[in-house]
Amino acid sequence: MILKSAEAKPHIVVIGAGAIGSFYGAILKRAGCAVSVVLRSDYETVKASGFRFTSPLGDLSWTPDHVYQPGETPLQTPDYVLLCVKVLPGVDRAELVRSWLGNHTALVLIENGLDIERELADAFPDNPLLSCLAFIAVSRTGPGTVNHQAYGQLVMGNFPKGFDQHCEQLANLFREGGIDVNGTDAVVGERWRKCVWNTSFNPLSVLANGADTLTMLDAPGGEALIRLMMKEVIAVAEADGYPMPPDIIEKNISGTRAMGAYKNSMALDYLNDRPIELEAIVGNIVAIADRLDVPVPHLRTVLVTLRIRQGVDSAHSE
Repeated sequence: MILKSAEAKPHIVVIGAGAIGSFYGAILKRAGCAVSVVLRSDYETVKASGFRFTSPLGDLSWTPDHVYQPGETPLQTPDYVLLCVKVLPGVDRAELVRSWLGNHTALVLIENGLDIERELADAFPDNPLLSCLAFIAVSRTGPGTVNHQAYGQLVMGNFPKGFDQHCEQLANLFREGGIDVNGTDAVVGERWRKCVWNTSFNPLSVLANGADTLTMLDAPGGEALIRLMMKEVIAVAEADGYPMPPDIIEKNISGTRAMGAYKNSMALDYLNDRPIELEAIVGNIVAIADRLDVPVPHLRTVLVTLRIRQGVDSAHSE
């Protein structure tokens, strides 16, 4: 890919422009990029009225340059494709992006979970692959409407390692649009670091019927259980070659309390009868623990319980 100069900003396509995708699309649009979206739901609303935001960053409302539906043909090959869909069993992410990638298009994953990049790297070995972790509180409140509550920082690097010129250009564009980006040449380790929080709070919120973070922490034994789950994630990460900082649990707990009562993405998916990213956020870690012979009794109990619950819910819906 020939990187664009500051005067010729790159063209971006966002696949999966829900709360996360539309937010980062808004930031790139504010930086002066041409930004198009591929939507399965909210297509008519966004095509007519764009996205409407409430945000502490100001008015992030924006209108995409083009609004596509899955299966349509892009009017031009983008420089970057941002993939922001949920990582769910049965979703072929490679097929979702295939028609949007040119020979030199950089593929950017802004998605939750661990070990989620490999299938894309295998499918598109000649395209630059950027992996991003989003630290953000944002939710879709209606068709084409989004509430950005706090944060927005990204951690970005090439998969499986490195930080090349594609990362540098995109990071600078995000910064120009108003958010912080921390570059890393070890993005897999950063994914492990985020899983310390996600793999503890997200599945518990579903078992607790969509509870917010403070409700979980303040319940009798709640904080103690979350700490135990975090310790298990840390043990697997260390066995996999990614030791965590010694104060990571304390920082996660104190930071969560400072954030206030927050419903995480898995809680919101559960409450709105949407599929949850159970395997990407919990199942993959338990699988790695099994491979490395690391005991994770609390994570396994939560995983199996939610798998049972998913089966029961599916049976009731038939």
